[in-house]
Amino acid sequence: MIHLHHAYRTGVLFLKLKKEWEKNRWGLVVSPGGTDLYLDINTKDRHRIITQIFEIANAMIAQSEEMRQRITDSYQGLKHKIFMIPKSFAWMGDEEFDLRKVSNCGMENILFFFPGGIRPVKGNLEALKLLQKVYTLRPVIRVVFAGPPLDQDYAVRFEKEINGLQHFARWLPSVPFQAMRSAYQGADVVLNFSSSEGISNVLLEAKASGKPILASDIPGNHSLVSGDEQASPAGLLFDLHSQEHFIEQALRLIDDEELRKRLGQEGKTQADQLPGPDEEALGLLRVYEKVLKEP
Repeated sequence: MIHLHHAYRTGVLFLKLKKEWEKNRWGLVVSPGGTDLYLDINTKDRHRIITQIFEIANAMIAQSEEMRQRITDSYQGLKHKIFMIPKSFAWMGDEEFDLRKVSNCGMENILFFFPGGIRPVKGNLEALKLLQKVYTLRPVIRVVFAGPPLDQDYAVRFEKEINGLQHFARWLPSVPFQAMRSAYQGADVVLNFSSSEGISNVLLEAKASGKPILASDIPGNHSLVSGDEQASPAGLLFDLHSQEHFIEQALRLIDDEELRKRLGQEGKTQADQLPGPDEEALGLLRVYEKVLKEP
């Protein structure tokens, strides 16, 4: 059996093995990513590959009700293939990492933390430019970006921009996985500026750290941040197409310590109820067993 993570990115490779797959009658499980469902599906060539993969798959994994609905809305005949397995959460270690020290941030400053690889879909450069405007209004802020360059052209532009803003912004191309828990503890606000997400690891980590979130109001982020009938908000959302709204929401978090505490505490309460890795693994095993039993 083969399990593909991201229908388009791995689907391109898998289709080169399609004849061998058919000959051996292997099972096929697919976990679509946020970019599959909200970006790539809108591009003709990528949509074609995603559709091919979805049609030949034995099972598809959705990690939220929002993702499940997106698949069924786009592919009416595939509902029977979709299995809900909520995304689990776990820290990778407890190494110490002084985020405030490496970002030259004093205790009097408000530190925004933006974890994520440097690439267009994450909006690192766009966030930096808007935070520069926020800085002119509230010089108390500092921001640190943490993540490797994943799109070289975009990363070059990002590095050039941030090198001229060292008085309030820093870029850490690498933070050890084992030290991420400690890194989050140094932040005051966790930032997400993505144009597409499935279930963001960054948002789960922010909530588990008890840190308030400032995130783009996109399908993958909305329910995680804004809450629902059972849960209160764990952060503030902003309109990705409105600079003014981003600045307004950032200023609310900067100026209101009680708001930051309340949102962070609510996120921590929600994170404590997330499934663990064992629960997610058992869900996957049940899907694998079902696929392997199919004729």
